[in-house]
Amino acid sequence: MRLAAATAVVSLAAGLWTLWDHGLLSGPEAMQGSARGTSLVVVAVAVPLLLASVAAARRGAAVALVFWGGATLYLVYNAVLLLFLTPFNSAFLLYVAMLGTGLWSAGALLATPQVWDLGGTVVREAPVRGVAAYVWVVAGLNALLWLANVVPALDDAAPTPMLDGTGVTTNAIYVQDLAVWLPLMVVAAGWLSRREARGAVVVLAGLVLWVVEAVSIAVDQAFGAAADPSSTVVSTDLVVPFLVLAVVGLVPVWVLLRRVATAGSRPGTASFPGTTTTRRSLHRAS
Repeated sequence: MRLAAATAVVSLAAGLWTLWDHGLLSGPEAMQGSARGTSLVVVAVAVPLLLASVAAARRGAAVALVFWGGATLYLVYNAVLLLFLTPFNSAFLLYVAMLGTGLWSAGALLATPQVWDLGGTVVREAPVRGVAAYVWVVAGLNALLWLANVVPALDDAAPTPMLDGTGVTTNAIYVQDLAVWLPLMVVAAGWLSRREARGAVVVLAGLVLWVVEAVSIAVDQAFGAAADPSSTVVSTDLVVPFLVLAVVGLVPVWVLLRRVATAGSRPGTASFPGTTTTRRSLHRAS
């Protein structure tokens, strides 16, 4: 559990510093506000979700591993944004530590057998094809939206108008979504549709990431627009739609997990964390 605890502590410190120190950030006011909104979600949603999930997993709640993983991925995702969408500042090394501990924590969690036991039970018990289709649709639409912005800008003179108002020279959201997260979810949905445990593990963590990130976008848009109502890179019009998307995103998580508790109590199904042995293995791994 130590890596998860380290991730939580570092992320909490980074989030609080970014949120409350109004002299820390520079650049466009809208982007500063957006970063503070993200930091609020880190402090008020992601870190508490991570700590609660770790505690629940220690008590034997198998499904808590999903939220543990999703919260960790959210912190990794937004550590990248704090590093590359905010100008260099005094919290730089803290953001680096947030990214590093998050990556190591995610890797350690993936190495625990209980996670794969959970994935195996999910693919045996849950209706997976509908969820796989949902992931493909969301990832495909997201990729098309980003490419619709990126491709026309490829012929622009530097700096491209696509980045007007952001204060950055490239967009780390496009980079990590198109290079890592969207391809990963598309591939994992394929695994899920074939009832492979790895598909359930990755898709469930990714779905939780999407839910928390949808809340985060709603909040950062509100904070960014409040900081600079004239900005074209943030809008309060996006707040309600993304909150709705967060609620909708919980549905496929529920579909995959609703039968797990019942399945875990039947003979011949996977063992979940809860015994002394499994708790010790979780402690050593993370």
